[in-house]
Amino acid sequence: MSPLDLLMAAPLGFMAAALMLGPSGRWLILLAAPLMAGLALWLALLPPDAAYLVGQWDLPLGILLRADGVARLMILATALVIGAVGLHALAEPPEKPGHAAQAETFWPLVYLMWAGANAGFLTTDLFNLYVTLEMVSLAAVALAAMGSLAAALRYFMIALLGSLAYLLGVALTVARYDTVDVILLAQVPEADLATLLALGLMTAGLLIKAALFPMHGWLPPAHAAAPAPASALLSAIAVKLGFVILVRLWFEAFAAVTGPAALHVLGGLGAAAVIYGSIQAMRQDRLKPLVAYSTVAQVGYLFLAFPLVAGTVEPSGAWAGMTLHGVAHMLAKAAMFLAAGLMLKAAAGDRIADLGGLAQAMPLTVTAFGLAAVSLMGLPPSGGFTAKFLLLSAAIEQGAFLYAGVLVMGVDKTWGSCRAFSVCDGQPTIENCGPCDGYSVSPFGRPPHPSALSHAGICNVID
Repeated sequence: MSPLDLLMAAPLGFMAAALMLGPSGRWLILLAAPLMAGLALWLALLPPDAAYLVGQWDLPLGILLRADGVARLMILATALVIGAVGLHALAEPPEKPGHAAQAETFWPLVYLMWAGANAGFLTTDLFNLYVTLEMVSLAAVALAAMGSLAAALRYFMIALLGSLAYLLGVALTVARYDTVDVILLAQVPEADLATLLALGLMTAGLLIKAALFPMHGWLPPAHAAAPAPASALLSAIAVKLGFVILVRLWFEAFAAVTGPAALHVLGGLGAAAVIYGSIQAMRQDRLKPLVAYSTVAQVGYLFLAFPLVAGTVEPSGAWAGMTLHGVAHMLAKAAMFLAAGLMLKAAAGDRIADLGGLAQAMPLTVTAFGLAAVSLMGLPPSGGFTAKFLLLSAAIEQGAFLYAGVLVMGVDKTWGSCRAFSVCDGQPTIENCGPCDGYSVSPFGRPPHPSALSHAGICNVID
């Protein structure tokens, strides 16, 4: 056995155990979290060419599990996120009053999503990637249903459309090349109609899964209505799998047939997502929808990086920025949703105007929320700052000033669009404000004083 197959098998084992143990299954997270974190760390320390053929069948019949850099980072971040979410859910069960069964069903769904995400990050087989997408989508829809059945049904129907589009693209690929392995496809692609149609269908399906504007309609209602632990998983993990598969398709399997124009289409959609998601977040008067719309903007940064990665002979900076942003968003958004759940539980309501004075009542929770927002805003020395700085540097070097402008606008918008209240001093307002507590929130200026973190967090959670 190797960590590559254990990372898939172990969560499935925990899922089966949680189903059999019923209410007592929640305690399994105390074993699962350190075990999976240890396996993820083991994976990260393997040699660069680490791979595993399931059943020892050679390609194209076999299924290859490959631990490249993206997989290692994503699996380690997934272990940290689900471990933290699990411990949070152990203390604050995700259930509505009178619906105790929700807390019991939560745990098998977590382990199902964990297994699907790990498998999706590791496998190079397009059909098996479809299976992992369905595992994650099934768990995500069920988790969303814990908050709103209507939002979950909407998510299910849109996700089903994405799955069908992706599966049809895989079928066309098999008919054209007699293989669905990413590594083998990279050696034979031709820019004919069948290949372009297959890539287009798979891309459309995965853009729905990743919730890129304008195919994001399922995300805000599902994330906003779900319990806080479920929202953290949906935002941190569910949307990332579609993005990672797209990276495999566009930069590996079909890199020879993806031209600059197509890459700029994805980059343009990413830029539009940053602007649209930010504007919609600013319009919200409730906390969780505001955080949910910020995910739309943050996903945009990931796709804005596509033309920057492909537009230079030395893409290491843009590639590092794109990957780091994905990991930083996973960690920060999970923390933000968990903190928001605790804040809303203690507040009089779910509106931003109801949150005044929480900094005095819950200083650690509000500070955690603010620190997560610092990363999402791109303030130094956070991971979000480093990622956006790398992307901005790549955009300037390539003369992509439109993308550079979107990046600058996205990380420095307090001057014109700070609409919030200050939970630091307990004085809610709904007025536009200047820099929080007199500090610039530009990623190129000094970071805010710790006493301003809660203000900055809610003023700028939009991005």
